[in-house]
Amino acid sequence: MKNLLVTAILILCSIFAKAQETHSYTLAVSIDNISSNNGKVLLSLHTADTFMKGPGIQNIASEIVDGKINISFENVVPGSYAIMAVHDENNNKRMDFETNGMPKENYGMSGNDMSYGPPRFDDAKFSLTNEDLAFTIRF
Repeated sequence: MKNLLVTAILILCSIFAKAQETHSYTLAVSIDNISSNNGKVLLSLHTADTFMKGPGIQNIASEIVDGKINISFENVVPGSYAIMAVHDENNNKRMDFETNGMPKENYGMSGNDMSYGPPRFDDAKFSLTNEDLAFTIRF
């Protein structure tokens, strides 16, 4: 009887442990309209809490080849995210601005919103549910 009880408990524990597993996915990003091969493209994956407030939850710098990049964010759990990208032509690891506040370097984000003013999370957000996703971002 004791063995039967222990076996039943172990089976239940393994079922609950399996139910708690969180799957992770890949976000593939391509940009094919980069104006030059100078510098790198800096990409960051953001949640609503990190968007426009500093580094993302994942950050990648990509070499530019023939005006194009292809990268992937790996092991991303389901949720709402936005991707931001900037062409860091002078390799100073940040976006540069004109004296009037306009960006000197090209940038883009998921959703490809091209409106004036600072980017908004709601315009760039997407939901990752149960499959890998692919994005093309325009500068």
